[in-house]
Amino acid sequence: MPTPADSLGSVLSASKAILFDFDGPLCDVFHGVPAPAIADELAALLCVLAPALAAPARATDDPMEVHRLSQEGGSTVLAAVEATLTAAEIRAVQGAGAPTAGAVEALHAAREAGWPVAIVSNNSAECIQDYLTLHGLEALVDEVIGRPQLRPDLMKPSPHPLLTAASALGVAPSLTVLVGDSITDIEASNAAGARSIGYANKPQKRASLKDAGADVVVLRMSQIVDAFRTLR
Repeated sequence: MPTPADSLGSVLSASKAILFDFDGPLCDVFHGVPAPAIADELAALLCVLAPALAAPARATDDPMEVHRLSQEGGSTVLAAVEATLTAAEIRAVQGAGAPTAGAVEALHAAREAGWPVAIVSNNSAECIQDYLTLHGLEALVDEVIGRPQLRPDLMKPSPHPLLTAASALGVAPSLTVLVGDSITDIEASNAAGARSIGYANKPQKRASLKDAGADVVVLRMSQIVDAFRTLR
C-alpha cells in the first residue's frame, strides 16, 4: 500500500508547476487582525450602504462571505466593500507574523527544482505583495494571482484563479498542483483539472480535505520540502 510520502511524490512527479494558497499554507493572514473583526467592519458598512443585506452580513464571521454578499447591493456597494476589505487585509499582513513553518523552505525547494511558482488566493494581490516584500520573499514567486477585482463570483472555488495562474506560468492546468488548506481550494483544483495537496493545518481538516477530493493531504509544509528533495 502506498504511503502518504509515496502519494505526495507521485503528485509532484506528475506536475510541472506549483501553486500555493496564501492564507494558511504561506502565512496566517489574520493572526494580528482577526477575520471576524474584519467581517464586522464590512457588515457595518453594508448596514449603511445596503440595509437589506445587514442581517445576512451579520450572520457570518467570514469577511470573504460578506464580500460575496455585497455584490447583491450593486456595483457601488461592491466596490466600497472590496476597497474596505483590501485595506483591512493590507493592515492585517503587517501583523501576520512569520511565514507558516516550512513555507519558505517549500518555496525554495520548488525554485531549486526549477519549477515555476505562483500564489493563488482569494486575498487581494496587494496584501500578498506587501507580505512578500515585508519578508523578502518576492524572488521566490513568479506570479501572484489575487482576488479578481469586483468579481467575487470568480474567487475560489471557481477555477478561474488557477486557470489564470497556469496561463501566466505557461503551463497546462493539468500540470499544476495547488497547495491549499480549504475545501474551496480543492474544489477549484478539481474544476481546473489541476492536482491538489491538502494542507491540514488543523487536525479536523484532514478528513474534510480528503473527502473534497485532495490527491494527498499533508500535516506539515516540511513534507512538501522533503518530497521535492526526494525527487531531486
